[in-house]
Amino acid sequence: MISSAPSLTLRAVVTGASSGIGAATVRLLCARGWQIVAVARRADRLAALAAECGCETVVADLTDQSAVDALRDRIAATGPIHAIVTVAGGAIGTDSVETADARDWMRMFDINVLSAQRVIGALLPALRDGARERGVGDILAVTSTAGQVAYESGGGYNAAKFALRGMMGALRLELAGEPLRVMQLAPGMVKTDEFALNRFGGDREKVDALYAGVEHPLTADDMAALIVHALEAPGHVNLDEITVRPVAQAAQHKIVRGPLELRD
Repeated sequence: MISSAPSLTLRAVVTGASSGIGAATVRLLCARGWQIVAVARRADRLAALAAECGCETVVADLTDQSAVDALRDRIAATGPIHAIVTVAGGAIGTDSVETADARDWMRMFDINVLSAQRVIGALLPALRDGARERGVGDILAVTSTAGQVAYESGGGYNAAKFALRGMMGALRLELAGEPLRVMQLAPGMVKTDEFALNRFGGDREKVDALYAGVEHPLTADDMAALIVHALEAPGHVNLDEITVRPVAQAAQHKIVRGPLELRD
């Protein structure tokens, strides 16, 4: 059971906090009274987020082990944490398996999988300290339905997200017996400011075509609400894997373009 001690301020580290789901999660957790350490590469975005919601910030490239070590040392010096939320990630390109540049795939593996492993491994001691206070500690990774179902021109991203999903499953087994919850949020079509734009190399027309006619794609705020729900669920409840799509996306390849209407 999660501790109800009124003096306990919950503290979480959120990666990928400079935009999209990460930034939305920081805002909502701060609004709910959590103390947040927001981590990302872009100092200007983090400064704006801190001014908006009062979070603590750490500028770090999580593909650099020395930066993760510095984050670990800073957290260790400032007290326990009660949750680790790894959002940092992304897709690069839409090449086929045949024509893909292996460097893009290595980059995707680094930012989606290895960055999460580095952060979780580095911060587990501080999370265990927090679990002693609260009664439970949380590790939640934002994965993707791309880690559940493969699709054309997504092989590199599929591979990275399948790997992240597998890593989180292994971690849950490795931590069995400790009061630590290991959870995944696997979104389908989410419309954010940057994800698809980065994937398509800044081609706004391709981004617009992706979402054209889709009624109510998911938003970063939708994902943040689900993350907060998972973190604030009763301590004995582990939401192993939450798969979420907009109603207009019945499956990975089945997207309704146009209004949703009841049949007579």
